[in-house]
Amino acid sequence: MFSSIKSSSSNTEPSVNLSRRQCLASAASLAGAGALGLGFSSNALAQAVKAAAGQQGTQLILLGTKGGPRVGGERSNPASVLLIDGEPFVVDCAYGVAAQLVKAGIALPRLSKVFITHMHSDHNLEYGPMLYSAWAAGLRNKVDVWGPPTLDTMTKAFMESMKFDIDIRMGDEGKPDLRKMVLTHEFSKPGVILENDKVKVTAVRNIHPPITDSFALRFDTKDRSVVFSGDTTYCPAVAELAKGADVLVHEVIYVPGVDAMVKRVPNAASLKEHLLASHTTTDDVGRIAAAAGVKKLVLSHIVPGDDPSITDEMLLEGVRKHFKGDAVVGKDLMVI
Repeated sequence: MFSSIKSSSSNTEPSVNLSRRQCLASAASLAGAGALGLGFSSNALAQAVKAAAGQQGTQLILLGTKGGPRVGGERSNPASVLLIDGEPFVVDCAYGVAAQLVKAGIALPRLSKVFITHMHSDHNLEYGPMLYSAWAAGLRNKVDVWGPPTLDTMTKAFMESMKFDIDIRMGDEGKPDLRKMVLTHEFSKPGVILENDKVKVTAVRNIHPPITDSFALRFDTKDRSVVFSGDTTYCPAVAELAKGADVLVHEVIYVPGVDAMVKRVPNAASLKEHLLASHTTTDDVGRIAAAAGVKKLVLSHIVPGDDPSITDEMLLEGVRKHFKGDAVVGKDLMVI
């Protein structure tokens, strides 16, 4: 079966019309140019992402920027990918992650590193299916996966659920055994969880009740440092982790929009209490970014993320009370 390794440790975007040559040039200088967002045509964005994938250095692509497991609206559910010298490092695996990777021009058989910040469904629901989709598309290399408990149990359960199909396709199509291609690395303590010649990944525990094993992650590469807050309420440890980072991707809840959101979910009597207790307000995100002194703040895992009446300026208003640096509202398939 699979291999397991335990470890201790304003809504208005500018219209841009790019030629292919200009788009490729933009992709080559993404780190200095900021972000490519929804103002780009889908073809131009695809060209930019593909060009970025072939570049040395580190680029961040936001795959899904809506918090929560509900499907709908213009945003996909939470997931991101770091391209480090062209190698994809996927962070969180919500529903839709495989399709978003394909839209971003990242071939699924290139999958090699996956990180899950915590075991809520909007961060792991498509973990198994993403692995399977990569395998179906021609994956041949091993995939390393880092995450808190119950990563091992979830991986075993998924593989067992697909046993019939995996066995059939191995014999019928000559595929390698997917169960032997996934190496899991469970961690439940803060610290360095991966370090090689490309990247050092450090985890700290954040505050996301009622889940205890919930983590923020920092990726330090040769040219950039990128921090993902994970799901958390106001957490000084996240600010400490993000000290001096080039990019902080931080979750956010827009409190005035919560009541309307809760009314759309009739089977969740205590949802409002959970949201307010375990997510970070716009003001508090600004405080965290200011304390950390980050160069760029990116709002993602937006709650509510499917309410078109909530504008970018509404999300940034609270942030700007405390953080005077560069701050943007993340959009699906934005390149940073």
